[in-house]
Amino acid sequence: MIDSHAIVDPSAQIAEHVTVGPWTVIGPNVTIESGTWIGSHVVIKGPARIGHDNKIFQFVSIGDTPQDKKYQGETTRIELGDRNIVREFCTMHRGTAQGGGSTKIGHDNLFMAYTHIAHDCVVANHTIFANYAALAGHVVVEDYATLSAYSAIHQFCHIGAYSFIAPATLVRKDVLPYVLVEGHEAHTCGLNTIGLKRNGFNLKTINALRRAYKIIFRSGLTVEQALEMLNPLLDECQEVKVLFRALEYSHRGVLR
Repeated sequence: MIDSHAIVDPSAQIAEHVTVGPWTVIGPNVTIESGTWIGSHVVIKGPARIGHDNKIFQFVSIGDTPQDKKYQGETTRIELGDRNIVREFCTMHRGTAQGGGSTKIGHDNLFMAYTHIAHDCVVANHTIFANYAALAGHVVVEDYATLSAYSAIHQFCHIGAYSFIAPATLVRKDVLPYVLVEGHEAHTCGLNTIGLKRNGFNLKTINALRRAYKIIFRSGLTVEQALEMLNPLLDECQEVKVLFRALEYSHRGVLR
């Protein structure tokens, strides 16, 4: 159902059971899958693909050109998966040629009002972005991560699965999976125990992660020493392996 006041380019591919509100603008090379609801005054520019059953509220901008001086009009794209909720005044930009050409967002994410996803970011599934949370370019956010209000992530950072970024936190390095991060100059302050319990992690797994956390963050060890100390725990717990790999392969360094 497309409102008569909406402006839809003839080349846009819009499936059945899509709702488009008044004064929304959908440009060329945009694909929107069935079940997606789009409110009024939304702007979607292509190339872009919007998946199934999303809810995109008024005054959202998806697929505009990246805020990058290197961008010279190359054809790049943005992909939004299924069942995402995108609230008022969110902005999500296309990729750049230097960053792989695509911004990718997965499924079942909640983007509260005024959040920003910059060029070439990859956001996985089941994440929560509270009001005014913002990603600079080339950031990766893994499954079930939570970014609280006014948190800001520096370009090229990696935010681990099930991590929690506290309000008004400035992140300049990688955040390991399963941890809590806080502070204007961010530091890791604990294991995200509440989040793990809410997502069904059992006590055995949480205790194994606690032991791993103490080795990495409370023992005064270098990264190399911490990796060596973690080795005996790897066969005991799959989640510790995830923590180990994230620490081992961090390119920006890990927040401690």
